[in-house]
Amino acid sequence: MDFNKQVIDEFRANNGQVGGSFEGARLLLLTTTGARSGKPHTTPLAYLPDGVERMLVIASAGGASNNPAWYHNLKANPRATVETGVLVFDVEAEVLEGTERDAAFARAVEGDPGWADYQAKTARTIPVVALRVIGPPRDSAPSGGAYLKLVHDGFRRELALIRKELSGSGGPGLGVQLRINCLTVCQGLHHHHTGEDTMMFPGLAERHPSLAPTLERLAKEHERITVLLEELKQALSGEDPLKVRAEIERLVDELEAHLTYEEEQLIPILDLA
Repeated sequence: MDFNKQVIDEFRANNGQVGGSFEGARLLLLTTTGARSGKPHTTPLAYLPDGVERMLVIASAGGASNNPAWYHNLKANPRATVETGVLVFDVEAEVLEGTERDAAFARAVEGDPGWADYQAKTARTIPVVALRVIGPPRDSAPSGGAYLKLVHDGFRRELALIRKELSGSGGPGLGVQLRINCLTVCQGLHHHHTGEDTMMFPGLAERHPSLAPTLERLAKEHERITVLLEELKQALSGEDPLKVRAEIERLVDELEAHLTYEEEQLIPILDLA
């Protein structure tokens, strides 16, 4: 309990970044409703991306003989809350069964053999739980500029993890989960840029006509990044990790320049608003 509280406090204080045994891992905070107490119970968990509207968590409990408390809570009340360090989501949990569970667990093992070690320690079949996002996300950023920086930093962290995973991947092909990680960040970037193009940029253009050249440049950069995302998806349909790595590097270089320029130009204005 003390360890969990330390991780939770660090996670919330640093927008999802922690050190220690969770450093460099994809981590979320899952808040469930106690099956017996009815009180909120928050647990830090590693997770697997599974598209922009679903995350997978594994009830390993370190290979213990019993399922963890958060799993029992979700069985009693599937509605829960997820914090990613950038956004807060309401989710509904579904315990995966049969071949879907087995495929998801195999993907996890492919990325981290430690999951197989946990399974070997226990006679129970370790559950895999899908957390499906329901409703719009929330944030606690103090200003529009702070929110934009949080979102950008979230993409930066995810792309850094993918680059690390690509560098550490063995064998001639690409792992299934690694493909999903890449496709998930592609989806996320597409949704983020679509939201800016259709909502944020028109609003800024109306209130700040002098921003027209800046917004035009940003919109053109979105078009370029869309092309890069499509080329990355094409590379992911093949079996050449070197090609995927090259496309990731191209994306990261252009995206970082885009994010930096957008932050320099828009954060001061968004913070004033």
